[in-house]
Amino acid sequence: MNSIGVTEYELETEKSVLGAIFLEPDSIDSISFLESRDFLSARHQQIYRVMKWLDERNKPLDLTTVAELYMQHNKMDEVSLSYLTELAVSVPSAASIVYYAEMVRSRALRRRGAEVGQKIADLLHEDFESDEEYFSEIERLVAEVRPQDDGKMQNLSDSRQGYFEHLLKRAEFVPTGFNQYDKWAHGLWRGWLFVSAGRPSVGKTAMLLQRVMGVAKSGPVLVWSQEMDKYQLFDRMISSKTGIAYGRIKNKDLKVEELGMIEHAYKELEKLPIFVQDSSGVTIEEVRATARRFKRRYGQIAMIAVDYLQIMKIQQRKNETRAQAIGNVTTTAKQIARDMNCCFMMLSQMTRDSDNFKKPQLSHLKESSSIEQDADVVEFLWHDPADFVQQGKVIQQFIAKGRDIGINEFKLLFMGWKQKFLELDKK
Repeated sequence: MNSIGVTEYELETEKSVLGAIFLEPDSIDSISFLESRDFLSARHQQIYRVMKWLDERNKPLDLTTVAELYMQHNKMDEVSLSYLTELAVSVPSAASIVYYAEMVRSRALRRRGAEVGQKIADLLHEDFESDEEYFSEIERLVAEVRPQDDGKMQNLSDSRQGYFEHLLKRAEFVPTGFNQYDKWAHGLWRGWLFVSAGRPSVGKTAMLLQRVMGVAKSGPVLVWSQEMDKYQLFDRMISSKTGIAYGRIKNKDLKVEELGMIEHAYKELEKLPIFVQDSSGVTIEEVRATARRFKRRYGQIAMIAVDYLQIMKIQQRKNETRAQAIGNVTTTAKQIARDMNCCFMMLSQMTRDSDNFKKPQLSHLKESSSIEQDADVVEFLWHDPADFVQQGKVIQQFIAKGRDIGINEFKLLFMGWKQKFLELDKK
């Protein structure tokens, strides 16, 4: 294929991306990695910028709104309505948009790499005061290849109005339904990354689901379950709500009157905005794109929950350790919590070494360094075998890290037979 053929192929691929967005506007969430400068065509760059502008302001994204923006700014000489229409019908489906977008990004990186390579070669004729200055210039040029940082630095004068608006806004907390905890911490804070960790059989998932039912009274909750299907989660929630033994619900060993209780409880639960995805190997990018779609559809999200971190599909780059790759996930999760203005609750494993300690420490988080650093709150659920009562298992809830709230301990009774926690009085 000659160079003209390559260029034509790149332009057709770019058209496929833009056409897919016209066909399915929400698909733009799945290609958030793509920048306008990744497009070879200046015309395509501008169209993509317009699309991003509309999307970021939650405005309708279609042929009419894109054309209207061009007309408002007297830019119709840059792109015709017929060309926009051509883009809109250029692909039969939006299903392959990620594939096309990755091709566009890949070609763009190589073009920028080639351009930087030529600039570095041209440095041969430049005078530098030292080799270090030469290296610095190379590093600056190479940095141009990487994705741009859209962050905006502002001084206090620029931020004055926003700051005083922030002061006048009421702080938003989301109650969990655990009264002692809510009284102390005011519930869950929007923007938090909350990590809940524990060894097997301490009721991590049951605790999560009980919180989900409490938090959903304040707004939509999105739950990703990677070990259990959604019906298993429903079984647990129904058991917690009705008091019918979880084992009997699971084994379908139910009396007629109990089926009536379950139907009543299910009607109450389905009034709550609880959404469950029960697929394994979810990626953090998928979580972010789904959350954005739900926010656009339902308004503010109360909580995102993932059960659990270590079995997500963790993308590992070349020469990157798994711990570093997990760090990329927790950093992104924190970013999602801030961007969505919700709590992101993530369950996590603990190391086997924690069994040798009476009380867990932050270092007992599995692959802990980045989790500990990114999380606003780290909670450990643990059981002391010596602490036993007939009604169930006594679980210690240890808030080992609490940004803005401090650390604390609570004692809970976990009645595993009905998947329910009760708060115990502190002694």
